[in-house]
Amino acid sequence: MKIPMLPIIFAFGTAICWGLYGPTLAHSRSPEKLWSPFKPYVGIGLAYLVIAIIGGIIAMKVKGDSFEFLGAQSAALKWGFAAGTLGALGALSLTSAMISFNGPPKAELVMPIVFGGAVTLTAIVSMITTKSRPNPLMLVGIALVAVGIVLVAYFTPHGHPPKKQESQAKAGVESPALEDEES
Repeated sequence: MKIPMLPIIFAFGTAICWGLYGPTLAHSRSPEKLWSPFKPYVGIGLAYLVIAIIGGIIAMKVKGDSFEFLGAQSAALKWGFAAGTLGALGALSLTSAMISFNGPPKAELVMPIVFGGAVTLTAIVSMITTKSRPNPLMLVGIALVAVGIVLVAYFTPHGHPPKKQESQAKAGVESPALEDEES
């Protein structure tokens, strides 16, 4: 069986972009709370809008497509809008997940859940829409994804503990984290 490479290359491109999405989003948060966590979401929306419209128009032109969206062509706009709505709601939900932590966002916890959950849901929806019975190996795969989510989220490095505060330093309180770094 010959595997088509172009879809796989694009899939890896998506994985790279979306894998960097969470950590990049974590940097958009103000530690001093100078802005709400949803201010960066406006930038996300602008990026989606610009890239989707300009990229879509360029790709349609390259493919020789028409700019007709009525009649038989209406499903493209209807289902495209539905997919865009789900994408935007997913980005809003991801933004909400990232800001719900006390302290800095933890992309290393959120992203495995997002992607493992997305893969599992895609498999289940595919099974339902094709009216197929689940292959037992798919069920094993879903279980392995769940285990993988837990293992990846738990064992991903979570950064260093907070450094000793000035109030602790003045009081002469030693921080175990600093003792480890100094030794």
